[in-house]
Amino acid sequence: MNGNCLFSPSPPPRLFPPRSIPSLSPSVYRRTGVSDDVAVECRNLCFSATTRPGISVPILRDCSFRIPSGQLWMLLGPNGCGKSTLLKILAGVVNPTSGTVFVEKPKNFVFQNPDHQVVMPTVEADVAFGLGKYPDMSLEEVKSRVITALDAVGMRDYMQRPIQTLSGGQKQRVAIAGALAEACKVLLLDELTTSLDESDQLGVIKAVKELIHAKKGGGDVTALWVTHRLEELEYADGAVYMENGRVVRHGDAATVLDFIKAKQSSYIDQIGFSLYCHRFAVNLSVSHRLIQTLKW
Repeated sequence: MNGNCLFSPSPPPRLFPPRSIPSLSPSVYRRTGVSDDVAVECRNLCFSATTRPGISVPILRDCSFRIPSGQLWMLLGPNGCGKSTLLKILAGVVNPTSGTVFVEKPKNFVFQNPDHQVVMPTVEADVAFGLGKYPDMSLEEVKSRVITALDAVGMRDYMQRPIQTLSGGQKQRVAIAGALAEACKVLLLDELTTSLDESDQLGVIKAVKELIHAKKGGGDVTALWVTHRLEELEYADGAVYMENGRVVRHGDAATVLDFIKAKQSSYIDQIGFSLYCHRFAVNLSVSHRLIQTLKW
């Protein structure tokens, strides 16, 4: 590979959000009573936002769960349930109001829109970009990390491709490769497939699943994937389901999926019953008026 294609390991300051998210205070993120096989853990996590009049509005309420190392987990729930806020707390962007959080380091955040993160002119240069914060890293080590990371997401053949020629799914995989090149332990993935077509959706999720399995036993990588799509649970080892700022259910993906489907079925039955009652009431009212008219 031509070394001249790589950008210098010490690039100029970046105007876009970095891949590596700085951690919060050690008191919040210290591994206290957390076993070595756990990559992410929240205990009694709460977060409240303060409005302009000074009113405290609870967003997250007493959230507790743990994610084992070396697994792909999904974070699901209705709009406004607190998924994005929880992910920001795990990433270190927002401080919790109370409770404790542990996330294994280094951790990396991959944005929903890859254009907010993939900004260098070529695939190779973009994956190498984050390594510029290691001034003592040799060019050979940079090359090795870039190749290994692109291999992990199935993008090695695209090393010299201009970024603007890639599809949305391919850009997402380049962003993930950039995180892997920095030897991250935890990937925080924010609805990566929302704006992708079906082919790109499968390509991204399969790439994440395969790289996690490939890393098993040799520097485990753990991923937490925010999604609205129940079909993506097929690829997950576990899931966290939220409602109204609370973790309602967490565990293996099949159990959580059954729980969600049961809730959906119950909701549909309630709607059907309500419609039936409404229709019955309307018919009863019409019949009553007809009887009164005939009497008159």
